Amino acid sequence: MSKMFCYQCQETARNYGCDVKGVCGKTAEVSNLQDLLVYLLKGVSFYTEKIKELDGEVSSEVNVFIMKGLFATVTNVNFAAEDFEDWIDDALELRDRVARKFQQLHQQKRGEEFTGELPEAATWKPVSPQDIDNKSQEVGVLETENEDIRSLRELLIYGIKGFAAYADHAYILGHEDEEIYKFMQKGLAATLDDSLDADELTGLVMACGDCSVTTMALLDEANTSAYGHPEPTEVDLGVGDRPGILVSGHDLKDFEELLEQTEGEGIDIYTHGEMLPAQGYPAFKKYDHFKGNYGGSWWKQKTEFDKFNGPILMTTNCLMPPKDSYQDRVFTTGVVGFEGLSHIDDRPAGGNKDFSPVIEAAKQADPPEELETGTVMTGFAHNALSQSAEDILAAIESGDLKKFVVMSGCDGRFKEREYFTEVAENLPEDAIILTSGCAKFRYNKLDLGDIGGIPRVVDAGQCNDSYSLVVIAKELAEAVGVDDINDLPISYDIAWYEQKAVCVLLGLLAVGVKNIKLGPTVPAFLSDNVLNVLVDKFGIAPTNGVQEDVAELMS
Repeated sequence: MSKMFCYQCQETARNYGCDVKGVCGKTAEVSNLQDLLVYLLKGVSFYTEKIKELDGEVSSEVNVFIMKGLFATVTNVNFAAEDFEDWIDDALELRDRVARKFQQLHQQKRGEEFTGELPEAATWKPVSPQDIDNKSQEVGVLETENEDIRSLRELLIYGIKGFAAYADHAYILGHEDEEIYKFMQKGLAATLDDSLDADELTGLVMACGDCSVTTMALLDEANTSAYGHPEPTEVDLGVGDRPGILVSGHDLKDFEELLEQTEGEGIDIYTHGEMLPAQGYPAFKKYDHFKGNYGGSWWKQKTEFDKFNGPILMTTNCLMPPKDSYQDRVFTTGVVGFEGLSHIDDRPAGGNKDFSPVIEAAKQADPPEELETGTVMTGFAHNALSQSAEDILAAIESGDLKKFVVMSGCDGRFKEREYFTEVAENLPEDAIILTSGCAKFRYNKLDLGDIGGIPRVVDAGQCNDSYSLVVIAKELAEAVGVDDINDLPISYDIAWYEQKAVCVLLGLLAVGVKNIKLGPTVPAFLSDNVLNVLVDKFGIAPTNGVQEDVAELMS
């Protein structure tokens, strides 16, 4: 048996699977512990499904634990074995409580104890630390022997992991949807059911896409109700002469609280990576010490963090194993973790997180070293584009705008991702790029000009703001009188890296988008038969040569 097996991200070794150490940097031990945690969450979900069959209620504690546990296993979130050991202990205890509740409810409703078959994920208990280690090596991906069933199960799990991350962001802002929790648990429990065939699992995967759209809509509502609708914003790429704190990740509540706590402290706040879109929210613009964006995509952090000089706050995923030269300046929070890094505890009920350790570290730091100058645009979410609808329609009618090309998704380290830069450079001047997520860092600083005042790179925001692209397509279809969004002048060239991109992809399929190009590689977790279904039903195709793809995208 391999020491580990993981193929949930695009950079997995040999596009087959990481079986010694994760390309992301996680150890075999951490990978296996993550597998065991997911296994136990499936066991918890088995009982929650049984409780719901008896018209019982699942507590908020259970819902939130499953959501956060899944989020912790997303690529580049948490690398700390100790954290997962704690998660596993808590999962075992929670599973036993949920199991007792089910048995009690079954006794009340049916007049007898449940004597049906229970999956091992619902019953297994360790008696020693070695049992945990042994079990963690048994319950991973390869436990499912049938390649197609395995592929569909993993596709479902990765989609659920993706929207679990988005649901957590919304939850932190006080927004929840019971249906999201229900499907999360239904999907996890289904992966334990050996009676489900490929067709039934495919149906669940499609339903996962529907739930992904629901979750992204919930998060959009959470963000905009708290901080206003993003506005088109020109963001400075330079630096000031004061010490700074660099904030990376996706969590806007953390960002708000840090801005509040640093006001008047002589410290500047900069965004990095997926936090760039925070620059477009009106609520944050009132802070004079909120400066520009520093650096680019997540995978460049080992160079960029060295030069920032001040502390870095990682609010969600996108963390890489830090270099010794700046390790003492990196702070994690939420479900993010890495052994040896300082961690900011969760906020108490009704209170705020205490970022004073980050602030004190900043006061001792030198100002950031300048990486670049100039500006970049962000803030073109669906509300902003709706306000430009007349200009867009006029450009389409005049022939100045021939095509929208959605180049959303993730960035990564592979040299093959230069493809996306070259596509952006080679698209004709009558094409506008719609983007969200960190994929934009491959081309958002190119001087591509505008069409009638509309930038040719329109940045809708973070990866979860791919929801904006769905809203834009639907509004455009209504405006031009098109029933099928595939008849719109919109093409899709999507980059993927981790599980949130899987969630976004399934969401696009759920709203009926077809003929998506996907790259820079086809996911290793898609079996040939599953891939063929996606090709036949939705026209998904791998990215190819730049000129060939540009011609197809513009056709």
